[in-house]
Amino acid sequence: MNRVIPIESGKTVSLYAKQRKIYPRSVQGWFARWRWVMVWLTQIVFYGLPWLPWNERPAVLFDLAARRFYIFDLVLYPQDFIYLTGLLVLAAYGLFFFTAVGGRLWCGYACPQTVYTEIFLWIEHRIEGERGARMRLDNSPWTAEKIARKAGKHAVWIAIAWWTGFTFVGYFTPIRTLWAEAFTLSFGPWEWFWVNFYALATYGNAGYLREQVCKYMCPYARFQSAMFDKDTLIVSYDAARGDPRGPRARSADLKAAKLGHCIDCGLCVHVCPVGIDIRNGLQYECIACTACIDACDGVMDKMKYPRGLIRYATENGVAQGLAQNEMFRRILRPRVLIYGSVLVLISAAFLISLSWRSPVKVDIVRDRASLARLVDEGRIENVYRVQLMNATEQSQRYRIAVQGMPGIELPAADPVELQPAQARWVTLAARVPPETARSAGPGVHPIQFQIRNVDDPTVQVTEKSTFIVPR
Repeated sequence: MNRVIPIESGKTVSLYAKQRKIYPRSVQGWFARWRWVMVWLTQIVFYGLPWLPWNERPAVLFDLAARRFYIFDLVLYPQDFIYLTGLLVLAAYGLFFFTAVGGRLWCGYACPQTVYTEIFLWIEHRIEGERGARMRLDNSPWTAEKIARKAGKHAVWIAIAWWTGFTFVGYFTPIRTLWAEAFTLSFGPWEWFWVNFYALATYGNAGYLREQVCKYMCPYARFQSAMFDKDTLIVSYDAARGDPRGPRARSADLKAAKLGHCIDCGLCVHVCPVGIDIRNGLQYECIACTACIDACDGVMDKMKYPRGLIRYATENGVAQGLAQNEMFRRILRPRVLIYGSVLVLISAAFLISLSWRSPVKVDIVRDRASLARLVDEGRIENVYRVQLMNATEQSQRYRIAVQGMPGIELPAADPVELQPAQARWVTLAARVPPETARSAGPGVHPIQFQIRNVDDPTVQVTEKSTFIVPR
């Protein structure tokens, strides 16, 4: 409800303005084609990966029930959380780097909000018509044609949104199993919830909220200015060339009419999905989709003026009239070099860590119920529980040995066989002879467990533990 305050004249003033619906016009051009390339690329990856078979499973599968995460040949466990941290740090520095160089490239071309809004707008254009037709349709009374067009548009939107939610859940439940369950509506409770929740989010964000997500909900719009400087490439209007604005005939003499190249047609505003006027300068709402560039270039072609009245440029480039190659040379400035260097170093460390990652993970826990006990022939025994995790999708056999104290041994330590991606607990008893216990004395003594692959001796893991000699 709008809050109102009475004023002396007896009138009321609303503190909240009604949200004005934006009707973006479709546009053709070089940047529009690149946006659609990114739409196809991102959606082929998103929709296709769950269906791609890999080792008799989906290529990417996050099996939360089994606590296994499969990414092609990688098998990750919750203990590999450090790799997720590395990915998040890489994403952050990648965002810093590309923003410092080219502004909101992510927002304009690859952000899911932008991609799905582009898809939903295309459907709206196809069913309801261009900008003017949509405005007339919304303002017209309800007729059979209006109901048919609106119902058809929303039916397609809902189908795409539901398929998107279905695909999202397909990253956590094998999608072929999910597909079979879809025909009998036998989803589990959490599958029902997430399919419909993600579908509703896609439908609402891309169909209704659209630019409001970018303007009011996305935090990136608020702090992007901290990563911009006067040599960052942004969508810019060349006021020195375009002003004064005004309509004119194609054959008009600009000097005599005292006009710039901008004919004030308003197309740059009509095609903008967030409804701003780029001629007023850089605004935080701008998502750098470059639709205004394509629209303006088309007008410049018709007027036989040079392209680039609205273009990718830097503040310094526009203010100082720098050529394109001069602006590009200024890209290699300290901020960009620092971001780029850190990004390269983190990427290299991440890849090296993955390549050196052991195919077996080991966790050793002392048996709290029996810290130490006396067994046959005066030997001292400690009991351990060893968790072995096979981080490959092939069966592996491992032999476990112990060292660190004279004569320490693992009686009947047979090789342990692990099935593909299997985690298994093994109970072991380490024993030391009485003379070792006497010479070592009572207390806690360090030992090491060695886990070696029977078929590939180069695969070996050493884990530290302790042996307790009682008083």
